[in-house]
Amino acid sequence: MKIPFMRQVAWYLVFAMFIIGIAPRVDAALAPSEIVALSQVDRQADLGKIQKVLETKMIKERLVQYGMTQEEVNTRLSQLSDQQLHKFALQIDDLKVGGDGLGIVIALLVIVLLVVLIIQLTGHKVVVQ
Repeated sequence: MKIPFMRQVAWYLVFAMFIIGIAPRVDAALAPSEIVALSQVDRQADLGKIQKVLETKMIKERLVQYGMTQEEVNTRLSQLSDQQLHKFALQIDDLKVGGDGLGIVIALLVIVLLVVLIIQLTGHKVVVQ
């Protein structure tokens, strides 16, 4: 049984799954208002969050490689404005440690399974010598 346009549909599906698989995940959030001023409590909370991240072993080693001491880091943090400090603390939350490789692996497996399924349904055989 020969279905018309099967090859074109198969290639379209392969291309569509590839595009869907490589599209990055997008998160939506509320944008903070620029009019609202940050209080001293927010500054202390942001400083605490940043200090917690800076105290990790990997970050400390990297800062030492760049030739910075803990005192230099603290003085640079104290020179930041409230808005800069808050923006930095928000960006720390967005960091993904180690990346998201599992999604890419799953997408590739789905694409391979679709290609194998389409080849089997069309009656073709792939012989590797």
